Amino acid sequence: MPNIKVLVVEDDLSVAEVLVYNLKKEGFEVSRALDGRDALNQARLKLPDLVILDVMLPSLNGLEVCRTLRASEDTKNISILMLTAKSEDSDQIAGFSIGADDYVCKPFSVAVLLQRVKALLRRREQAAAIKNQDIVSYKSVSVDRRRYKAAVGEEPLDLTRSEFRLLDTLIRQPGRVFDRAELIDAALGEDTMVLERTIDVHIRALRKKLGAYADVIETVRGVGYRFSEAMHEEV
Repeated sequence: MPNIKVLVVEDDLSVAEVLVYNLKKEGFEVSRALDGRDALNQARLKLPDLVILDVMLPSLNGLEVCRTLRASEDTKNISILMLTAKSEDSDQIAGFSIGADDYVCKPFSVAVLLQRVKALLRRREQAAAIKNQDIVSYKSVSVDRRRYKAAVGEEPLDLTRSEFRLLDTLIRQPGRVFDRAELIDAALGEDTMVLERTIDVHIRALRKKLGAYADVIETVRGVGYRFSEAMHEEV
């Protein structure tokens, strides 16, 4: 993957060196930061495609770095893979809830981590490619923006406006975790004042209408929902 820029943010020198070596071996352009503030400076300066971000960092922890990157117009679309020794569900929920795209726990297999990196970058490319397409289809589930129609196979889905917007948002970025607030904005509008749990009601209704394909919409406990990346299909 030539010309793909990756920023490794890791204060453990031995881990950082292993990551940098293997990423360069795969053809990535790699830079490194050893603390949170340096990570933010480098991200703003170099605008990497992906950041591998340790949680436990000096000066500014990884969660704060992730939150700051997502809050900036220049860096909000950078892919972020959190890397940490913590494996509790609460830590993963915290990472996903502030915008991390994926989460890998130490100790890790370099080969597995590289595959996760490549999967994130593919997802990024796919999202860019289909962003403005009228019709998107995954494993027999399709959404047509122009005609405002959705279907499973040849069977049309009778969706409300909110259900259609939810499905359209999720299907265009398979594998990405959307928190409830993001889905409320997408389905109901930014100015809508509703409880976040309201989105759960819409998701349940949408799954019921999807029938046998209901499991394409996965629950990420404590955060929100995503369209199953395993169901991805080129069209």
